[in-house]
Amino acid sequence: MANSNQVIKPKINLLNNKFRITFVSFLAYFAMSGMLAPIGIISGPMSETFNLPITEITAGFSWLTFGILAGAISALFVFNWVQLKKLMIILYCAISASLIALFFQEQITLIWPILGLVGLCAGTGLAGSAFIISRTYDDNQRASMLVITDGWFSLAGIVCSWIAIYLVSRNFHWSGSYQFVALVALIMLLLLFFSQLPNSKNEPGDSVNTETWFLKVWLCIFALFLFTLGQNSILWWLPTYAEQYLNAPRDQAGSLVGQFWSGMFAAQLFVAWWVLKIGVQRLVIIAGITTATGSIFMWVYPEIDGLVILALLWGFANLGLLKLVLSLATQMLKLPSARLVSGLLLSASLGTAVSPWLTSQIVEASNTRFIIQFGTLCYIVLFCLVFWATRLHQADLITNEAMTRSS
Repeated sequence: MANSNQVIKPKINLLNNKFRITFVSFLAYFAMSGMLAPIGIISGPMSETFNLPITEITAGFSWLTFGILAGAISALFVFNWVQLKKLMIILYCAISASLIALFFQEQITLIWPILGLVGLCAGTGLAGSAFIISRTYDDNQRASMLVITDGWFSLAGIVCSWIAIYLVSRNFHWSGSYQFVALVALIMLLLLFFSQLPNSKNEPGDSVNTETWFLKVWLCIFALFLFTLGQNSILWWLPTYAEQYLNAPRDQAGSLVGQFWSGMFAAQLFVAWWVLKIGVQRLVIIAGITTATGSIFMWVYPEIDGLVILALLWGFANLGLLKLVLSLATQMLKLPSARLVSGLLLSASLGTAVSPWLTSQIVEASNTRFIIQFGTLCYIVLFCLVFWATRLHQADLITNEAMTRSS
Protein backbone atom coordinates (compact mmCIF):
# COMPACT_ATOMS: atom_id res chain seq x y z
CA MET A 1 0.00 0.00 0.00
CA ALA A 2 2.80 2.38 0.86
CA ASN A 3 4.33 1.96 -2.57
CA SER A 4 1.03 2.64 -4.32
CA ASN A 5 0.58 5.81 -2.27
CA GLN A 6 4.03 6.99 -3.32
CA VAL A 7 3.10 6.50 -6.97
CA ILE A 8 -0.23 8.31 -6.75
CA LYS A 9 0.89 11.34 -4.72
CA PRO A 10 3.23 12.91 -7.32
CA LYS A 11 0.52 12.48 -9.95
CA ILE A 12 -1.95 14.48 -7.86
CA ASN A 13 0.61 17.21 -7.19
CA LEU A 14 1.41 17.43 -10.91
CA LEU A 15 -2.28 17.73 -11.73
CA ASN A 16 -2.76 20.51 -9.17
CA ASN A 17 0.23 22.45 -10.43
CA LYS A 18 -0.93 22.01 -14.00
CA PHE A 19 -4.34 23.39 -13.08
CA ARG A 20 -2.84 26.38 -11.27
CA ILE A 21 -0.48 27.45 -14.05
CA THR A 22 -3.18 26.92 -16.69
CA PHE A 23 -5.55 29.13 -14.68
CA VAL A 24 -2.79 31.76 -14.37
CA SER A 25 -2.52 31.77 -18.17
CA PHE A 26 -6.28 32.20 -18.56
CA LEU A 27 -6.29 35.08 -16.07
CA ALA A 28 -3.46 36.81 -17.95
CA TYR A 29 -5.68 37.01 -21.03
CA PHE A 30 -8.62 38.08 -18.86
CA ALA A 31 -6.55 40.90 -17.36
CA MET A 32 -5.32 42.10 -20.75
CA SER A 33 -8.84 42.33 -22.15
CA GLY A 34 -10.03 43.93 -18.91
CA MET A 35 -7.62 46.81 -19.51
CA LEU A 36 -8.58 47.34 -23.16
CA ALA A 37 -12.34 46.74 -23.25
CA PRO A 38 -13.50 49.62 -20.98
CA ILE A 39 -11.49 52.36 -22.73
CA GLY A 40 -14.49 53.71 -24.64
CA ILE A 41 -16.60 53.65 -21.48
CA ILE A 42 -14.21 55.42 -19.10
CA SER A 43 -12.91 58.01 -21.59
CA GLY A 44 -15.98 60.23 -20.99
CA PRO A 45 -15.66 60.31 -17.19
CA MET A 46 -11.91 60.90 -17.51
CA SER A 47 -12.61 63.79 -19.88
CA GLU A 48 -14.88 65.38 -17.27
CA THR A 49 -12.48 64.68 -14.39
CA PHE A 50 -9.45 66.25 -16.08
CA ASN A 51 -11.38 68.81 -18.16
CA LEU A 52 -9.84 67.65 -21.44
CA PRO A 53 -11.38 66.81 -24.84
CA ILE A 54 -12.46 63.20 -25.10
CA THR A 55 -10.38 62.81 -28.29
CA GLU A 56 -7.26 63.72 -26.33
CA ILE A 57 -8.15 61.26 -23.58
CA THR A 58 -8.79 58.45 -26.05
CA ALA A 59 -5.53 59.18 -27.87
CA GLY A 60 -3.72 59.03 -24.54
CA PHE A 61 -4.52 55.34 -24.26
CA SER A 62 -1.93 54.83 -27.00
CA TRP A 63 0.49 54.72 -24.05
CA LEU A 64 -1.23 51.48 -23.03
CA THR A 65 -1.42 49.91 -26.50
CA PHE A 66 2.14 50.77 -27.50
CA GLY A 67 3.29 49.60 -24.08
CA ILE A 68 1.72 46.23 -24.91
CA LEU A 69 3.60 46.17 -28.22
CA ALA A 70 6.85 47.04 -26.42
CA GLY A 71 6.16 44.20 -23.98
CA ALA A 72 5.73 41.77 -26.84
CA ILE A 73 9.09 42.90 -28.25
CA SER A 74 10.86 42.60 -24.89
CA ALA A 75 9.49 39.07 -24.50
CA LEU A 76 11.72 37.99 -27.38
CA PHE A 77 14.73 38.38 -25.09
CA VAL A 78 13.78 38.71 -21.44
CA PHE A 79 12.61 35.11 -20.94
CA ASN A 80 16.15 33.92 -21.55
CA TRP A 81 17.54 36.34 -18.94
CA VAL A 82 15.17 35.76 -16.01
CA GLN A 83 13.47 32.61 -14.76
CA LEU A 84 9.82 32.61 -15.83
CA LYS A 85 8.30 32.35 -12.34
CA LYS A 86 10.38 35.22 -10.95
CA LEU A 87 9.61 37.36 -14.00
CA MET A 88 5.85 36.70 -13.89
CA ILE A 89 5.73 37.63 -10.21
CA ILE A 90 7.59 40.89 -10.88
CA LEU A 91 5.33 41.72 -13.85
CA TYR A 92 2.02 41.20 -12.07
CA CYS A 93 3.24 42.91 -8.90
CA ALA A 94 3.97 45.95 -11.06
CA ILE A 95 0.60 45.69 -12.82
CA SER A 96 -1.44 45.44 -9.62
CA ALA A 97 0.49 48.26 -7.91
CA SER A 98 0.23 50.53 -10.97
CA LEU A 99 -3.50 49.98 -11.44
CA ILE A 100 -4.16 50.67 -7.77
CA ALA A 101 -2.05 53.85 -8.06
CA LEU A 102 -4.43 55.15 -10.74
CA PHE A 103 -7.12 55.56 -8.09
CA PHE A 104 -4.96 58.04 -6.16
CA GLN A 105 -3.45 59.88 -9.15
CA GLU A 106 -4.82 63.34 -9.94
CA GLN A 107 -2.41 64.41 -12.69
CA ILE A 108 -3.13 63.20 -16.20
CA THR A 109 0.53 63.66 -17.18
CA LEU A 110 1.45 60.90 -14.73
CA ILE A 111 -1.45 58.60 -15.58
CA TRP A 112 -0.23 58.00 -19.13
CA PRO A 113 3.26 56.74 -18.16
CA ILE A 114 1.63 54.52 -15.53
CA LEU A 115 -0.57 52.98 -18.24
CA GLY A 116 2.50 52.62 -20.45
CA LEU A 117 4.20 50.61 -17.69
CA VAL A 118 1.06 48.50 -17.27
CA GLY A 119 1.01 47.81 -21.02
CA LEU A 120 4.70 46.88 -21.05
CA CYS A 121 4.25 44.40 -18.20
CA ALA A 122 0.98 43.00 -19.56
CA GLY A 123 2.42 42.47 -23.05
CA THR A 124 5.37 40.57 -21.62
CA GLY A 125 3.16 38.60 -19.22
CA LEU A 126 0.80 37.59 -22.00
CA ALA A 127 3.71 36.10 -23.95
CA GLY A 128 4.78 34.27 -20.79
CA SER A 129 1.30 32.83 -20.39
CA ALA A 130 1.22 31.61 -23.98
CA PHE A 131 4.63 29.99 -23.39
CA ILE A 132 3.27 28.22 -20.29
CA ILE A 133 0.46 26.73 -22.38
CA SER A 134 2.82 25.75 -25.20
CA ARG A 135 5.13 23.88 -22.80
CA THR A 136 2.43 22.34 -20.59
CA TYR A 137 0.28 20.81 -23.34
CA ASP A 138 1.09 18.86 -26.49
CA ASP A 139 -0.21 19.28 -30.03
CA ASN A 140 -4.05 19.25 -30.17
CA GLN A 141 -4.42 19.77 -26.41
CA ARG A 142 -2.21 22.84 -26.77
CA ALA A 143 -4.45 24.19 -29.53
CA SER A 144 -7.52 23.57 -27.38
CA MET A 145 -6.04 25.44 -24.41
CA LEU A 146 -4.88 28.36 -26.56
CA VAL A 147 -8.37 28.71 -28.00
CA ILE A 148 -9.79 28.72 -24.46
CA THR A 149 -7.44 31.62 -23.60
CA ASP A 150 -9.24 33.62 -26.29
CA GLY A 151 -12.50 32.64 -24.62
CA TRP A 152 -11.26 34.23 -21.39
CA PHE A 153 -10.23 37.31 -23.39
CA SER A 154 -13.77 37.62 -24.78
CA LEU A 155 -15.33 36.92 -21.37
CA ALA A 156 -13.32 39.74 -19.79
CA GLY A 157 -14.51 42.10 -22.52
CA ILE A 158 -18.08 41.40 -21.46
CA VAL A 159 -17.52 41.38 -17.67
CA CYS A 160 -15.20 44.38 -17.39
CA SER A 161 -17.30 46.49 -19.76
CA TRP A 162 -20.38 45.92 -17.62
CA ILE A 163 -18.43 46.65 -14.44
CA ALA A 164 -17.20 49.91 -15.96
CA ILE A 165 -20.71 50.88 -17.07
CA TYR A 166 -22.14 50.09 -13.64
CA LEU A 167 -19.49 52.07 -11.76
CA VAL A 168 -19.35 55.19 -13.93
CA SER A 169 -23.15 55.41 -14.09
CA ARG A 170 -23.12 55.64 -10.28
CA ASN A 171 -20.35 58.26 -10.27
CA PHE A 172 -17.63 55.99 -8.93
CA HIS A 173 -14.01 56.76 -9.80
CA TRP A 174 -13.22 56.29 -13.48
CA SER A 175 -10.55 53.68 -12.64
CA GLY A 176 -13.02 51.41 -10.83
CA SER A 177 -12.92 48.68 -13.49
CA TYR A 178 -9.12 48.81 -13.40
CA GLN A 179 -9.23 48.13 -9.67
CA PHE A 180 -11.08 44.93 -10.49
CA VAL A 181 -8.27 44.00 -12.90
CA ALA A 182 -5.77 44.76 -10.12
CA LEU A 183 -7.63 42.21 -7.99
CA VAL A 184 -7.31 39.66 -10.79
CA ALA A 185 -3.54 40.36 -10.91
CA LEU A 186 -3.32 39.79 -7.15
CA ILE A 187 -5.09 36.43 -7.54
CA MET A 188 -2.54 35.52 -10.21
CA LEU A 189 0.28 36.41 -7.81
CA LEU A 190 -1.17 34.14 -5.15
CA LEU A 191 -1.31 31.24 -7.61
CA LEU A 192 2.19 31.96 -8.93
CA PHE A 193 3.77 31.83 -5.48
CA PHE A 194 2.55 28.24 -5.02
CA SER A 195 3.21 27.01 -8.56
CA GLN A 196 6.11 25.60 -10.51
CA LEU A 197 6.45 27.07 -14.00
CA PRO A 198 8.26 25.67 -17.05
CA ASN A 199 11.86 26.78 -17.53
CA SER A 200 12.15 29.58 -20.09
CA LYS A 201 15.92 30.05 -19.88
CA ASN A 202 17.91 28.21 -22.50
CA GLU A 203 20.78 26.14 -21.17
CA PRO A 204 23.96 25.52 -23.20
CA GLY A 205 23.33 22.68 -25.60
CA ASP A 206 19.54 23.07 -25.60
CA SER A 207 17.98 22.56 -29.01
CA VAL A 208 16.11 25.87 -28.67
CA ASN A 209 19.43 27.69 -28.65
CA THR A 210 20.03 26.63 -32.23
CA GLU A 211 16.42 26.43 -33.41
CA THR A 212 15.82 27.47 -37.01
CA TRP A 213 12.59 29.15 -38.00
CA PHE A 214 11.92 27.48 -41.32
CA LEU A 215 9.81 29.04 -44.07
CA LYS A 216 6.67 27.36 -42.74
CA VAL A 217 7.12 29.14 -39.39
CA TRP A 218 7.63 32.52 -41.05
CA LEU A 219 4.47 31.96 -43.08
CA CYS A 220 2.53 31.54 -39.83
CA ILE A 221 4.16 34.64 -38.34
CA PHE A 222 3.08 36.79 -41.29
CA ALA A 223 -0.38 35.17 -41.24
CA LEU A 224 -0.89 36.37 -37.65
CA PHE A 225 -0.01 39.92 -38.73
CA LEU A 226 -2.62 39.71 -41.49
CA PHE A 227 -5.20 38.28 -39.09
CA THR A 228 -5.18 41.24 -36.69
CA LEU A 229 -4.88 43.75 -39.53
CA GLY A 230 -7.81 42.18 -41.38
CA GLN A 231 -9.97 41.85 -38.30
CA ASN A 232 -9.37 45.45 -37.20
CA SER A 233 -9.94 46.75 -40.74
CA ILE A 234 -13.43 45.29 -40.66
CA LEU A 235 -14.49 45.64 -37.02
CA TRP A 236 -13.27 49.21 -36.50
CA TRP A 237 -15.01 50.49 -39.65
CA LEU A 238 -18.05 48.21 -39.94
CA PRO A 239 -20.34 50.46 -37.83
CA THR A 240 -19.41 53.53 -39.91
CA TYR A 241 -19.93 51.54 -43.11
CA ALA A 242 -23.38 50.43 -41.91
CA GLU A 243 -24.38 54.03 -41.16
CA GLN A 244 -23.11 55.39 -44.48
CA TYR A 245 -24.15 52.66 -46.90
CA LEU A 246 -27.09 50.94 -45.17
CA ASN A 247 -28.55 54.00 -43.38
CA ALA A 248 -28.45 52.08 -40.11
CA PRO A 249 -29.18 53.83 -36.80
CA ARG A 250 -26.02 54.38 -34.74
CA ASP A 251 -26.97 51.92 -31.98
CA GLN A 252 -27.83 49.17 -34.46
CA ALA A 253 -24.63 49.79 -36.43
CA GLY A 254 -22.62 49.60 -33.22
CA SER A 255 -24.27 46.31 -32.28
CA LEU A 256 -22.53 44.62 -35.22
CA VAL A 257 -19.27 44.54 -33.28
CA GLY A 258 -20.96 43.08 -30.20
CA GLN A 259 -22.61 40.43 -32.35
CA PHE A 260 -19.25 39.46 -33.80
CA TRP A 261 -17.66 38.99 -30.37
CA SER A 262 -20.64 37.00 -29.11
CA GLY A 263 -20.28 34.61 -32.04
CA MET A 264 -16.53 34.46 -31.48
CA PHE A 265 -16.98 33.53 -27.82
CA ALA A 266 -19.41 30.71 -28.69
CA ALA A 267 -17.02 29.43 -31.37
CA GLN A 268 -14.09 29.32 -28.96
CA LEU A 269 -16.02 27.03 -26.62
CA PHE A 270 -16.89 24.77 -29.55
CA VAL A 271 -13.41 24.75 -31.11
CA ALA A 272 -11.76 23.84 -27.79
CA TRP A 273 -13.57 20.48 -28.15
CA TRP A 274 -13.52 20.12 -31.95
CA VAL A 275 -9.75 20.56 -32.33
CA LEU A 276 -9.23 17.48 -30.17
CA LYS A 277 -11.30 15.50 -32.67
CA ILE A 278 -9.86 16.55 -36.03
CA GLY A 279 -6.50 18.17 -35.19
CA VAL A 280 -4.99 21.60 -35.72
CA GLN A 281 -3.89 21.19 -39.35
CA ARG A 282 -7.37 20.34 -40.61
CA LEU A 283 -9.19 22.86 -38.44
CA VAL A 284 -6.94 25.80 -39.30
CA ILE A 285 -7.70 25.25 -43.02
CA ILE A 286 -11.44 25.11 -42.31
CA ALA A 287 -11.23 28.25 -40.16
CA GLY A 288 -9.29 30.10 -42.86
CA ILE A 289 -11.98 29.33 -45.44
CA THR A 290 -14.95 30.18 -43.21
CA THR A 291 -13.37 33.40 -41.91
CA ALA A 292 -12.57 34.73 -45.39
CA THR A 293 -15.94 33.68 -46.79
CA GLY A 294 -17.89 35.12 -43.86
CA SER A 295 -16.14 38.47 -44.17
CA ILE A 296 -17.40 38.85 -47.76
CA PHE A 297 -21.00 39.05 -46.50
CA MET A 298 -20.04 42.06 -44.37
CA TRP A 299 -19.76 44.26 -47.47
CA VAL A 300 -22.08 42.38 -49.85
CA TYR A 301 -25.32 42.04 -47.86
CA PRO A 302 -27.52 45.13 -48.44
CA GLU A 303 -29.76 45.24 -45.32
CA ILE A 304 -28.78 46.04 -41.73
CA ASP A 305 -31.23 43.62 -40.08
CA GLY A 306 -29.74 40.65 -41.88
CA LEU A 307 -26.22 41.97 -41.42
CA VAL A 308 -26.66 41.87 -37.63
CA ILE A 309 -27.31 38.12 -37.85
CA LEU A 310 -24.50 37.62 -40.35
CA ALA A 311 -22.06 39.42 -38.03
CA LEU A 312 -22.91 36.89 -35.31
CA LEU A 313 -22.39 34.00 -37.73
CA TRP A 314 -19.14 35.50 -39.01
CA GLY A 315 -17.85 35.74 -35.46
CA PHE A 316 -18.58 32.05 -35.02
CA ALA A 317 -17.01 31.28 -38.41
CA ASN A 318 -13.67 32.64 -37.16
CA LEU A 319 -13.33 29.42 -35.14
CA GLY A 320 -10.50 30.77 -33.01
CA LEU A 321 -8.30 31.22 -36.11
CA LEU A 322 -5.68 33.36 -34.33
CA LYS A 323 -4.78 30.71 -31.77
CA LEU A 324 -5.06 27.89 -34.29
CA VAL A 325 -2.35 29.52 -36.40
CA LEU A 326 -0.23 30.12 -33.30
CA SER A 327 -0.65 26.51 -32.21
CA LEU A 328 0.19 25.26 -35.71
CA ALA A 329 3.47 27.19 -35.64
CA THR A 330 4.45 25.76 -32.25
CA GLN A 331 3.93 22.24 -33.60
CA MET A 332 6.46 22.88 -36.35
CA LEU A 333 9.37 22.75 -33.89
CA LYS A 334 10.19 19.82 -31.63
CA LEU A 335 10.32 22.06 -28.55
CA PRO A 336 8.57 25.46 -28.89
CA SER A 337 10.71 28.10 -27.21
CA ALA A 338 9.65 31.27 -25.42
CA ARG A 339 11.30 33.17 -28.26
CA LEU A 340 9.06 31.50 -30.85
CA VAL A 341 5.86 32.14 -28.88
CA SER A 342 6.91 35.76 -28.28
CA GLY A 343 7.68 36.23 -31.97
CA LEU A 344 4.25 34.94 -32.96
CA LEU A 345 2.47 37.23 -30.50
CA LEU A 346 4.66 40.16 -31.55
CA SER A 347 3.53 39.74 -35.15
CA ALA A 348 -0.13 39.80 -34.08
CA SER A 349 0.52 42.83 -31.85
CA LEU A 350 2.23 44.63 -34.72
CA GLY A 351 -0.84 44.11 -36.89
CA THR A 352 -2.96 45.75 -34.20
CA ALA A 353 -0.48 48.59 -33.68
CA VAL A 354 -0.38 49.66 -37.34
CA SER A 355 -4.12 49.23 -37.91
CA PRO A 356 -5.29 52.69 -36.71
CA TRP A 357 -2.90 54.61 -38.97
CA LEU A 358 -3.00 52.28 -41.98
CA THR A 359 -6.77 51.82 -42.11
CA SER A 360 -7.34 55.57 -41.65
CA GLN A 361 -5.06 56.26 -44.63
CA ILE A 362 -6.92 53.72 -46.76
CA VAL A 363 -10.33 55.15 -45.85
CA GLU A 364 -9.12 58.69 -46.51
CA ALA A 365 -7.91 57.63 -49.97
CA SER A 366 -11.03 55.56 -50.78
CA ASN A 367 -14.10 54.82 -48.61
CA THR A 368 -15.35 52.65 -45.75
CA ARG A 369 -16.63 49.96 -48.12
CA PHE A 370 -13.16 49.48 -49.55
CA ILE A 371 -11.55 49.05 -46.12
CA ILE A 372 -14.00 46.21 -45.39
CA GLN A 373 -12.98 44.64 -48.70
CA PHE A 374 -9.34 45.15 -47.74
CA GLY A 375 -10.01 43.12 -44.59
CA THR A 376 -11.35 40.29 -46.74
CA LEU A 377 -8.22 40.47 -48.89
CA CYS A 378 -6.07 40.09 -45.75
CA TYR A 379 -7.99 36.94 -44.83
CA ILE A 380 -7.64 35.46 -48.32
CA VAL A 381 -3.86 35.99 -48.30
CA LEU A 382 -3.76 34.58 -44.76
CA PHE A 383 -5.51 31.41 -45.92
CA CYS A 384 -3.01 30.98 -48.77
CA LEU A 385 -0.07 31.37 -46.37
CA VAL A 386 -1.49 28.92 -43.83
CA PHE A 387 -2.36 26.37 -46.53
CA TRP A 388 1.21 26.63 -47.85
CA ALA A 389 2.62 26.23 -44.34
CA THR A 390 0.57 23.09 -43.65
CA ARG A 391 1.69 21.52 -46.96
CA LEU A 392 5.34 22.23 -46.13
CA HIS A 393 4.91 20.81 -42.63
CA GLN A 394 3.19 17.69 -43.93
CA ALA A 395 6.00 17.15 -46.43
CA ASP A 396 8.59 17.49 -43.65
CA LEU A 397 6.75 14.93 -41.52
CA ILE A 398 6.71 12.44 -44.40
CA THR A 399 10.42 13.00 -45.06
CA ASN A 400 11.33 12.56 -41.38
CA GLU A 401 9.26 9.39 -41.15
CA ALA A 402 10.97 7.97 -44.23
CA MET A 403 14.41 8.78 -42.81
CA THR A 404 13.50 7.13 -39.51
CA ARG A 405 12.40 3.94 -41.24
CA SER A 406 15.51 3.78 -43.40
CA SER A 407 17.80 4.18 -40.39
